[in-house]
Amino acid sequence: MKKKIAVALLLIVFVLSTNVMITLAATKSELQNQQNSIQNQIDEAKERQDEVGEEINEANKKIKELTSQISQYENQIEKLDTELSDLEDSISETEDKIEEAEKKYDEQQEMLQTRIVAQYEAGETTYLDVILGGGSLWDMISNWYLVSEIADKDNELLEQIEKNKNEIEEAKKALETNKSQVETLKKSKEQTAKSLKNSQAQKEKQVSELNEEDKLLQEEIDKLNAQNRQVEQQLKEMENKYSDQIANLGGDGTFQKPVASGPITATMYYSSGVYHGALDYGVPIGTTVYAAGDGVILNATWRTGGLGNCVVIQHANGLRTYYGHGNGVFYVSAGAVVKKGQPIMQSGNTGNSSGPHLHFEVRVSPYNWSYGGGDSRRDPRNYL
Repeated sequence: MKKKIAVALLLIVFVLSTNVMITLAATKSELQNQQNSIQNQIDEAKERQDEVGEEINEANKKIKELTSQISQYENQIEKLDTELSDLEDSISETEDKIEEAEKKYDEQQEMLQTRIVAQYEAGETTYLDVILGGGSLWDMISNWYLVSEIADKDNELLEQIEKNKNEIEEAKKALETNKSQVETLKKSKEQTAKSLKNSQAQKEKQVSELNEEDKLLQEEIDKLNAQNRQVEQQLKEMENKYSDQIANLGGDGTFQKPVASGPITATMYYSSGVYHGALDYGVPIGTTVYAAGDGVILNATWRTGGLGNCVVIQHANGLRTYYGHGNGVFYVSAGAVVKKGQPIMQSGNTGNSSGPHLHFEVRVSPYNWSYGGGDSRRDPRNYL
């Protein structure tokens, strides 16, 4: 009778212990999933923050270039204004010269016409009469020279005035053409400067918006870090409370392959050099996936962060394995105790996956990850 009671008590203790382990696994799984989700959000926020920082730097660089260009155009416009003012002064002076030349031309023409009229009114009197009207030969020669000089000077003066007038007219036309070209160039530069200022205003608005986004991202990161610290504290409390039960997990720290066959298509780094942090096995959709070692199922469901349908197993010695991109068929659930080689799910092509394969990770405490590596992921080949 005493034997039966003792056996019954042992069974009760075993059942209670098992229930504690399952409860621990389920609760810890929830907390760790929450922690992983928060960490994913932090990583994504930081990645976006880096992108925002680069965009702000590029925008500020562009603003600096635009400011320099605007300054250059404004200097050119200022020079064109000076040039236009000088041209307008030259045009005004040229117009005055034309007016003076026309006045002289008109006076000279009037004088010539008066002389012709006087000759006409004198009747038969001609230049010859004037020449022959002298008393002596010397007077005749003097009169002839005088008349000849008067006629030549009249003709030369008229020709010179006409020539000067034409030259001034041509100069005026050239100045007007230059003025028109300068005004056209000035308008073009003013339009360009206006466009540059609009671009500058848009860039400054973009920088302002990016700075606001960066501020909001930092606030979100601070908030997520606070949540992460809270979850971390809860996990530590759980580990301290159930340290004996966790220590009783079996296993020697070695694993078997998670699939019966299939080539490794990616290792800890992709061929491009980008950090991967896992092994990929190229297997068809629906391939059976096995537990790599003894442990407790922490999670068997869809996961955010790119792994799709995923199983997470907690092993002894602080090791944890992840099996990602499943097709949605699970043979286990959270809290279940599994043995090495036990079927846990089927492979697939879900989440962030470029083709059918199994994603297999090994992590150590604190089980964190990041895009650039330097996290808790370890090369699974060191444990196989």
